[in-house]
Amino acid sequence: MHLTVVGTGYVGLVTGTCFAEHGNFVTCVDIDAAKVEKMKNGIIPIYEPGLEILFQNNVKQGRLKFTTNLEEGIEGTQIIMLALPTPPGADGAADLRYILGVADQLGSMLKHYTVVVDKSTVPVGTADLVRERIAKNATVEFDVVSNPEFLREGVAVEDFMKPERVIIGTTSAKAKEQIEKLYAPFVRQGNPLIFMDERSAELTKYAANSFLATKISFMNEIALLCERVGANVDDVRIGLGSDSRIGKRFLFPGIGYGGSCFPKDVQALRKTSEENGYDFKILGSVINVNEKQKAVLLPKLKAYFNNNLQGKKIAVWGLAFKPHTDDIREAPALENIEYLLEAGCTISTYDPEAMPHVKSIFKDRIEFVEDQYEALNNADALMIMTEWPVFRNPDFDVLNSKLKNKAIFDGRNLFSPEEMEGMGYHYESIGRRKVTNK
Repeated sequence: MHLTVVGTGYVGLVTGTCFAEHGNFVTCVDIDAAKVEKMKNGIIPIYEPGLEILFQNNVKQGRLKFTTNLEEGIEGTQIIMLALPTPPGADGAADLRYILGVADQLGSMLKHYTVVVDKSTVPVGTADLVRERIAKNATVEFDVVSNPEFLREGVAVEDFMKPERVIIGTTSAKAKEQIEKLYAPFVRQGNPLIFMDERSAELTKYAANSFLATKISFMNEIALLCERVGANVDDVRIGLGSDSRIGKRFLFPGIGYGGSCFPKDVQALRKTSEENGYDFKILGSVINVNEKQKAVLLPKLKAYFNNNLQGKKIAVWGLAFKPHTDDIREAPALENIEYLLEAGCTISTYDPEAMPHVKSIFKDRIEFVEDQYEALNNADALMIMTEWPVFRNPDFDVLNSKLKNKAIFDGRNLFSPEEMEGMGYHYESIGRRKVTNK
């Protein structure tokens, strides 16, 4: 099939590349000319495990092409997928300007029947808006379908190639036939293509992300309670997750969720509820808990230094909001670093992939190093913000030789309190007992 993907962020580039890998001819459209030129030359603009080799292979084979010209990009296409950003506005509502802007252009450009797919996460009713905008200038038949993505950054290629389910929102038999044909190679093992109306599909995506965010915030509150009552959150998590009605995923406590999906999707669903006269109280609590959780290590760090952080050097491991990605959107590390700078600290930091993006924010206000151990040189304490695998089994002899104080504040519970106690560390984590060497 011939497809067009408009937008080459995480969703758009993974979508286009994976469809090309299954023999489709895909043209990706983006307004960023410099980015498009790099992609034409086989340079991938994002870090996503497993994506680069597929990207380069399909560019080489001519199945994956790029352009800045929308009209050129949709020529001869059967399906147009809109994978454009929907950032939150000041009131939390999703900003649809990019999607609706493209919809305004598409009407006069369509030359034959085309299926237009909303791949972005969009509020309920967006398919209707897109349909109206296209229809203003369209002279041919078309359908608008909602097909929300459920890709986890860091394993997005695997999620796309072997989806647990594919949600399709359409009431058109003609569009359904096209989408079934497109996704047939991806669901050969029996994972379902679930068809529903467009509004239900739009709400399904927000409901799924908001429910997962709720699990995270709930577990973070349980972790804080564990600290107060002397329980171990690791044991509670295992006991809770073994219940098949609950499941073991998204129950790991930490310093809050971030990234491109959960924060904006929870806010957007809450805003949609408000606009429809419903006070979605759980979502308000989820947002409030998460904001507080991002800073949960800071009082512990301050207490260790007797409430005086002035002049202290803090090493920070991890900047991305999660491992296996360079995405720093809503990353808890950023707020913690900003606070520490305002408190008079100096910061030395390392992340395997995200440092270039963070440099554009903090510039020379913090130190960026190319080795995780270099960040520890003469540091007063180590803070762990992201659970990269490389941080899980460090050389503690090197840590001992470089850290001024044997103090670790672990926002991702990478080490066991018993192990840290045996090595003489001051160690504080989330929802577990404090180990002190004072």
